[in-house]
Amino acid sequence: MVSVQQWTGREAKALRSALRMSTRAFAEHLGVALRTVAKWEKHGSDTHPRPDTQAILDTALARADEAAHARFEEALHSRRTAPTVDHEAWTEDIDRAIVCLSHQRFTFASDLLSRWLRRHEPRVLDDKGAYLYGRSLVLLGDLQRDQGAILGPLSARDSYLRAHRLFHDLAIPRRTAQIELSLAVVMEMAGHLEASARQYEQLATDDRLSHRDRARARLWVGTALSKHGNNEYATKVMCSAIRDFEELGEPEDWSVAHQKLALAHRGAGELGQALHYIDVARSTGSVDSPMQRVRLDTAYSHILLSDPATRDDGLTVLGDAARMASQHSLSHQLRSIEGIRRSYDDPRTLVSR
Repeated sequence: MVSVQQWTGREAKALRSALRMSTRAFAEHLGVALRTVAKWEKHGSDTHPRPDTQAILDTALARADEAAHARFEEALHSRRTAPTVDHEAWTEDIDRAIVCLSHQRFTFASDLLSRWLRRHEPRVLDDKGAYLYGRSLVLLGDLQRDQGAILGPLSARDSYLRAHRLFHDLAIPRRTAQIELSLAVVMEMAGHLEASARQYEQLATDDRLSHRDRARARLWVGTALSKHGNNEYATKVMCSAIRDFEELGEPEDWSVAHQKLALAHRGAGELGQALHYIDVARSTGSVDSPMQRVRLDTAYSHILLSDPATRDDGLTVLGDAARMASQHSLSHQLRSIEGIRRSYDDPRTLVSR
């Protein structure tokens, strides 16, 4: 039976993992405060439990079953033989991948992330390496989401869930909540509008998230409800999010919120209001990336198509958006564009063959 001469946060975390308990369940199991376990998880080998807590951990290990002992010993061995990782180089590649994703350079971003994800196993990494692995998984999920791979193996949902488990084990609640927000986006993209709206509403008041992320969750409550046809309530929560973005000094989010608000008014048949708000979005929004241009043009064309007097202009703008989406492999946006075209029963092909 393996024993521990001197407990640190790292051995305590290994025991929690071996017992397959959450941080809260582990704290209750030991009879210590949750913040104490969180401290162990955060500081690892740099923190040492008090002598009385050392004895509590000894007892918990002694009472663990044989399978848990085996997992604990494996975890300790894995940590002792953890590979040398160039954290600085990995961080630089993550920063480069973020820039690539902002301009939809998917292939290069995928190469930057995959070189690290394929090279390492998260269970044998130190805490810093595991953190970088989790960040890489989140970015891979963003990439897969932008390309329309939202469900199933090798999808955004799969990558986000793997990252969520890592950040939960690392006891980083802000990161886990951000991933829960991304998972709600995936749920909305998959068409589960009521479920995603409920998840957004919960996250809009979640203290784990920053004020900006809570405002974004509130905005997305409106987008999901607007798609579901509940435009009156959608416009109310969107206006609330717009006020938040203005107070926070987030001009890009503020502009995107006006774009979403325009579509909600279109859904309610209020075309004058829709044109007003889409003009605000078009005059203030950034179009530095293909994704931003496609989203803005798609929203604008949808509003123009709603009025017979501007339908031809709408088809032209929608065609431009479709060509850009096709050129940059924005599959989800392209499917949305094709759905809009079908809804107006237009026989013409919008994507150049």
